[in-house]
Amino acid sequence: MRDLTKGSPAKLILLFTVPLLIGNVFQQFYNMVDMIIVGQTLGKNSLAAVGATGGLTFLIIGFAQGLTAGLAIITAQRYGAKDFRGLKKSFATSVMISVIVTVILTVLSLVFIRPMLQLMQTPADIIDEAQTFIVIILWGIFAAVSFNLLSNVIRALGDSRTPLLFLIVAVIINVVLDLIFIINFGMGVEGAAIATVIAQIASSLLCIVYIKKKIPMLQLRKKDFSFDKQEIRMHLNVALPMAFQSSIIAIGAIVLQSALNSLGTDVVAAQAAAGRIDQFAVQPMMSFGIAMATFAAQNYGAKQYGRILKGVRQTLVMSIGFSFLAGAIVIFLGRPLVSLFVNPNETVVFDLAQTYFNINGSLYWILAILFILRYTLQGLGQSKVPTIAGMMELIMRSFAAIILTGIWGYPGAALASPLAWAGSVVVLLYSYIRAVKHLKQLDAEQQQFSIEDAEISY
Repeated sequence: MRDLTKGSPAKLILLFTVPLLIGNVFQQFYNMVDMIIVGQTLGKNSLAAVGATGGLTFLIIGFAQGLTAGLAIITAQRYGAKDFRGLKKSFATSVMISVIVTVILTVLSLVFIRPMLQLMQTPADIIDEAQTFIVIILWGIFAAVSFNLLSNVIRALGDSRTPLLFLIVAVIINVVLDLIFIINFGMGVEGAAIATVIAQIASSLLCIVYIKKKIPMLQLRKKDFSFDKQEIRMHLNVALPMAFQSSIIAIGAIVLQSALNSLGTDVVAAQAAAGRIDQFAVQPMMSFGIAMATFAAQNYGAKQYGRILKGVRQTLVMSIGFSFLAGAIVIFLGRPLVSLFVNPNETVVFDLAQTYFNINGSLYWILAILFILRYTLQGLGQSKVPTIAGMMELIMRSFAAIILTGIWGYPGAALASPLAWAGSVVVLLYSYIRAVKHLKQLDAEQQQFSIEDAEISY
């Protein structure tokens, strides 16, 4: 466990971020392995089928990820405040909420998945494969929710390394099973989906065993699962806006995917390949953001308000610096990376992917700012503002999908993400300026209290 309320903010955040970054890269890696093996062994159509499910997966699994991240914010604040009884109560409440949400998400998503694929104009030559893949992923929602909840809670206590180790194990399992199921057993996209779910189950079990053996403060008993309306309301007030934020952003991705589907299989395949590489490239910025959520939450709980502002300034410099490096990599090296997914003869797919890299890579610095502001506000418990920012992302993505794609074709669609980032930053920046004023006021009051307390003691 690591206390983020003492020591150099930049050093602590960087040390906390590195395992997060490696872990997020491995998370993307084991998602990308499916795409590489599917694309190279099953062909362009199967690659497009898996890629066409990305928006829907983001909508459903993203809701669960946002929810569990929000639940862990309360846990991190109580850890920072050294309220260990409240911490255990927070964890038990998070488990109960997660179980209920998992059941609801699984039932609703399985009922409506085919109509959603049709509504998205999924090409007829790939829709059956797309449905086969995503249905299996949806049956495994419980595994995704479990790992995200447990890993987020472990990180809330300042430990970002242990979830990394479990992700590495999951990646190895996923790669091995992909090769066995797809190549040896000839199971197609079904095999890729099953491998992913099994890997997630394995990582969840590892988290459970670790908590049971190493973290006494998180070991729950039957009596800990009490129905406390106030406790549930407090957690949902933070978690639900973060969950809906993810879903709102995902709806924008679905609108965009619908526009891409209408442009044909080559475009869908290019977006699938370029999108996977893009997800790798943005991991440094995302990891700095996630680190800031825990840093802000712990220090807010410890009433170290000035440290939060210092941490934000230092982390913005680091994250923006990484964004320029990531942008250069995808612009100049993105084309050969696409060959991991697609046969070199598919020249149209390569050209479309390069268009995506040129537009998105040159604007990663906006995304770097977005992640720091969003996650800092979430760490402070201000989850409603990022949700509003998510709505702005939806509006901007929809504008690109509906208007710009109709005017410019795929380049218009490739502008969707940068426009969404810019719109979101405008909303977040206004809210962050207000948060800065509030934190400075709280810091001044805290320092005055400390002075008065010292004088009384003297």
